Amino acid sequence: MRSWQVERRKRTRHLIELGGLVVKSGIVDLTGHDRAMIYGALLWMANKLRGEGGTHAREVWAEKGKRAFEKDQATNAPTISQETPGDQA
Repeated sequence: MRSWQVERRKRTRHLIELGGLVVKSGIVDLTGHDRAMIYGALLWMANKLRGEGGTHAREVWAEKGKRAFEKDQATNAPTISQETPGDQA
């Protein structure tokens, strides 16, 4: 297999995994599969990370994700956030 094919497959797998995280988080169902809303939320996250509280948001979100992955591994249950709307970084 040519090197560009290997790289293309790696990239494709990476993109599929990222899409899986969007589904796993519950965002797809919560937004009614609205791509514009999901994209807007991702843009909001990117702006938040670039802004003044970016370091704090990064730490909070990384910890939440780590705990969710650990919980998912322990229970083999879907990882969908059950937090209240006010529980934000």
